[in-house]
Amino acid sequence: MRALYDSKSKTLDDKGIKQLFSQEEKYQAWLQVEAALAQAQGELGVIPKEAAEQINAKARIENIDLEKMDTIYQRVGHGFVPFLKVFVMACDEESGKYIHYGATTQNIQQTAQNVLMKKIHQKFLAYVVEIVENLSSLAEKYADTVMAGRTHGKHAIPITYGYKVSVWVSELLMSLERMQEVEKRVFTAMMGGAVGAFNSTGEVGIAVQKRVAEILGLEPMLIPSRTISSPKIEYINTLQLLANNLHKVAEEVFQTSIEEFGEVAEGFTNGTVGSSTMPHKINPKLSKGIIANAQMLYSLSTVAYCSSARPFEADSTSNMLFDGVMNQALELMTEILMRAEELSRTLTINEERMKANAALNQGLDNSEYIMMQLAPHIGKDQAHELIYELAIEAELTNTSYREMLLGNELIRSFFSEKAIEELLQPSNYTGLSAQLARQMVNQAAAVIQQYKAKSKEKVYV
Repeated sequence: MRALYDSKSKTLDDKGIKQLFSQEEKYQAWLQVEAALAQAQGELGVIPKEAAEQINAKARIENIDLEKMDTIYQRVGHGFVPFLKVFVMACDEESGKYIHYGATTQNIQQTAQNVLMKKIHQKFLAYVVEIVENLSSLAEKYADTVMAGRTHGKHAIPITYGYKVSVWVSELLMSLERMQEVEKRVFTAMMGGAVGAFNSTGEVGIAVQKRVAEILGLEPMLIPSRTISSPKIEYINTLQLLANNLHKVAEEVFQTSIEEFGEVAEGFTNGTVGSSTMPHKINPKLSKGIIANAQMLYSLSTVAYCSSARPFEADSTSNMLFDGVMNQALELMTEILMRAEELSRTLTINEERMKANAALNQGLDNSEYIMMQLAPHIGKDQAHELIYELAIEAELTNTSYREMLLGNELIRSFFSEKAIEELLQPSNYTGLSAQLARQMVNQAAAVIQQYKAKSKEKVYV
């Protein structure tokens, strides 16, 4: 595995994804594609139906002599021929003649990788849906919880925590849509032979490829060229955007869980040790893993773009690189999603600390509110100038902002002491934060319901 791990990794549910990265699963996927190729060729009269049936019956990992395959590998030095030889040995003499008929190594390996990727992809989607559901619950529960809105690392104007979470949900819904939209370009079958032009099969090869795709639940490539890598890059980019959505959540949790903020905390199980030297430490283990793995994932697209531009009709350096880069992207994404699901489900919110932090500036955060209430009386520009002067003076002289407002004759001519007190309350200037949070919760519920309905209709290999 190429992701970045720590002790927390061992406690998380991977939904069976890690098993799909195993050598056994890779070999079984190769067998699955070879069986689909034989089935399609048998149906279309390219090879005898009896041979196709025998090949399908024997296409099981338990029928493959892996030790023999390794011995052959040492002798021939090819990454796929040994596999073919032991598969031929597993079949009877007649059917063995028709294994891998008219195909080339990359046809099988790249199609098989897409088969496995699609299985992993469906589990990724399930994770995203769970994370959206977890965050939607937070957005609903804390839709009215007042906190400081921050821009450029400083207090801006008040928002609610539900609104903050609704921003995360909104971006995750975009990623969910993006991930489903790329499926038709990414999960494809390639059966064009050595250079992708169906040289050894002719017209029937196109029909065979289409049927192979149908059997495997994939899409047939329009031009099955081995040099077409843009769908793989697109998928990596899609994963990077999803990782970035979750990275944003993790960074926010990491920062606002430090004692000076104290607004949130990762879920904690008694007995978990944070440090070998500092007994009091409770570290943000989920967040740090998301941040580190996301940053590693971002680095993969550059090398993929460079390799995609290699010349001619095939290049083993590009094949090797994309095999490794894609596996690493999937492994990194798995670690990110596992952590994000638990983080979003177990996050603890400190409402009182959020309220206290929102009031730290003693009403200064409501300066825009006061300015907008004053503007109808003296004009926006003059109101901005006056409130700016009072706010900055309060900051520089460490004077109460409330006292500054109460001491200004022009402001007192328009607002009573009680009105000024109300203008200074963070809870009175959260805009549509709560409304937007609840709207996003409803939208997310509709999207998830639609996703689940479609998922029941699909049958995946």
